[in-house]
Amino acid sequence: MRKGGIVLEQNLVNELLDKLKNGELAEYYVKKEDFLEFRRVLVSRPDFKHFRGIGQRGGDALYQYLAEPRS
Repeated sequence: MRKGGIVLEQNLVNELLDKLKNGELAEYYVKKEDFLEFRRVLVSRPDFKHFRGIGQRGGDALYQYLAEPRS
């Protein structure tokens, strides 16, 4: 995600989240150094409760889209 400015990163994160939502991706692996930016974009979305992040070893996270929002 380190390809340039904040806007590009924000657009890339939203594109990845849309692909998870639409089923184009089953899951997406986020490296520790990208987590804060990824999460910042994720929590600003109205559908953020549909995404599940599973912590991985070393601070990375695996994200999946859920049909039912988590509580």
